[in-house]
Amino acid sequence: MITTGSKWFLGLGFVSLVLAAAYGWTTGGNGLGPLTMGYKGGVGDHFGYGVLSAAGYISLFLGAVSLAVRDAEALAEAQVAGTDTVPAAIPATPSYWPAVTAFGVALVVVGLVASPVLFVFGLVALGVALVEWAVQTWADRATGDPATNRQIRNRLMNPIEFPAAGLLAIGLVVAAFSRLFLSLSADAAVWVGTGITGVIIVAGFFFASRPRISRNVVVGVLLVAAVVVIGLGIGGAVSGEREFHEPGAEGTTVEEGG
Repeated sequence: MITTGSKWFLGLGFVSLVLAAAYGWTTGGNGLGPLTMGYKGGVGDHFGYGVLSAAGYISLFLGAVSLAVRDAEALAEAQVAGTDTVPAAIPATPSYWPAVTAFGVALVVVGLVASPVLFVFGLVALGVALVEWAVQTWADRATGDPATNRQIRNRLMNPIEFPAAGLLAIGLVVAAFSRLFLSLSADAAVWVGTGITGVIIVAGFFFASRPRISRNVVVGVLLVAAVVVIGLGIGGAVSGEREFHEPGAEGTTVEEGG
């Protein structure tokens, strides 16, 4: 019987390999190159093809491991330990990382078509989700006390998460808004930028005036804001940049021999 965890990893591996082949053919690959890793033809862009192929093979390996250990099923653990009683299963804490993973996959798919910047951000999101999800799973099983497990996890990851999250957020906002502003006219970009600034200021005052607001509400608002920002960036990347004219270029002519 195929376990739930192995289904996820095997499915992700298969989809990643299919995307790697499609990416290879759309970036200059020919023949059977994307299917044979360059043995029978070209693979196109080496970086993107290599990243997707590596993700696919790693996911297939993890799926095989998850299938072999039966997703750490309690009955299987008892059989391996040689005990008659089944170890108590500690319930996992709620996690946002499945949603972040799905979001990263969507960015990778859209980035393959629309913009290399979005493709890179999608890969970063998948890498972050992979590390964070693995650490949270490990911390949930560290002790039998959920509060202690949470302290262990925070002590390990918070010194890394806070600066990394700040850099990622800044890069995401800059990349998305740059695509948006470059697709608008000069006047429209000013008005849109002013409106976005006003919304951020109002939202900041609102949350600052309610210190007891639920953490889940704040996280939900941030996730929705991230989706909106990336959606605006994708829309700007798809529509393309506006035409730029050099000062004095209009109406000038070059005479022959001049």
